Amino acid sequence: MTDSNAQPPSRRALLGWGGAGLALGAAAAGGAAAARAGDGPETDAGSAVEFHGPHQAGIATPVQDRLHFAAFDVTTDDRAAFVGLLKEWTGAARRMTAGRAVGAGAYGGLAEAPPDDTGEALGLKPSRLTLTIGFGPSLFGKFDLAGRRPEALVELPRFSGDNLDRDRSGGDLCVQACADDPQVAVHAIRNLARIGFGRVVVRWSQLGFGKTSSTTPDAQTPRNLFGFKDGTRNISGAEKDRLEKFVWVGKKDGPAWMTGGSYLVARRIRMHIETWDRTPLQEQEDIFGRDKGEGAPVGRAKERDEPFLKAMKPDAHVRLAHPDANAGATILRRGYSFTDGTDGLGRLDAGLFFLAYQRDPRTGFIRIQRNLADDALNEYIQHVGSAVFAVPPGVRDQDDWWGRALFTEEA
Repeated sequence: MTDSNAQPPSRRALLGWGGAGLALGAAAAGGAAAARAGDGPETDAGSAVEFHGPHQAGIATPVQDRLHFAAFDVTTDDRAAFVGLLKEWTGAARRMTAGRAVGAGAYGGLAEAPPDDTGEALGLKPSRLTLTIGFGPSLFGKFDLAGRRPEALVELPRFSGDNLDRDRSGGDLCVQACADDPQVAVHAIRNLARIGFGRVVVRWSQLGFGKTSSTTPDAQTPRNLFGFKDGTRNISGAEKDRLEKFVWVGKKDGPAWMTGGSYLVARRIRMHIETWDRTPLQEQEDIFGRDKGEGAPVGRAKERDEPFLKAMKPDAHVRLAHPDANAGATILRRGYSFTDGTDGLGRLDAGLFFLAYQRDPRTGFIRIQRNLADDALNEYIQHVGSAVFAVPPGVRDQDDWWGRALFTEEA
């Protein structure tokens, strides 16, 4: 095969698969900050996103259409073997995000050995693939890392209405793969899992579609699976001051190895679709605090008008999630919708896979989620999966690798 698989245009960009969800108006309505392109038009869907930089791509990067998210558990107690895996993963991620095959490629090598690349992305463009890694609290109980765990990396408390499935929660580490072509995202996670054999195993994973935030200031705001516009008040990835204030970990925030990183909260939120579909329109709008058509806040005319919180019902979602109701707490949200078939009663297993990045979960997601205990929307949703991860800073250059500063004394 050729070194690059980014030659012909993708023929799979319209494929759909169930996945990871869109952030309901949940922390949205004003308390969420999601990535927009900022200056100029959105990037070509077939192009490559730069892998190297001070921050990992896939956080403030313009949001792609598809997601494959995987949480892993470590199966080796050999520190050197795990560090070796992180280096191998970094090399593979560097190639895949550039539209290149892993290792020697999918064919043309030794016939008696498995190929280095699984091959399903042959001929596909990079599709703006980004790969973002995070380390869970449980990882710090291994490899003598306990003393390097950040104080901000707390186990999430139990929230009102949680019904968490242990098999869909937690993880020693995670990888978030976002791309405009679903097959490119799946290929990335598949190959990282293959490389990790004997050192890590997939604990759980989630596929997602339908980005839940606009990626340019003038783009149409997407709608969640309840039919409401979602992400109206998300900030732009070009708003550097707000990213520094709410998303990126600062030098004084904790251990040096996390400077320039962030903290990720992942929540699988199932929507009770059939119940919602039988709810009167006025009640739906009261629950969200927005008009369903235009998306305007209650008492306002346009979608982007400043919300007048006191005009909304006390338990309206927008009112409770707004920064003004949460001591200014703001998070950057990159969620996706999912549909995973039906349950045994024929009900749609669908909802959102909520992904939120923040400078500190204690003053970000946890603060907001506690305030949502009385949210009227809770009657129609249930949190069934949960995880939190420390997301290290970006890979600086060809010699750097994921987690280097955590496993060495060099920050």
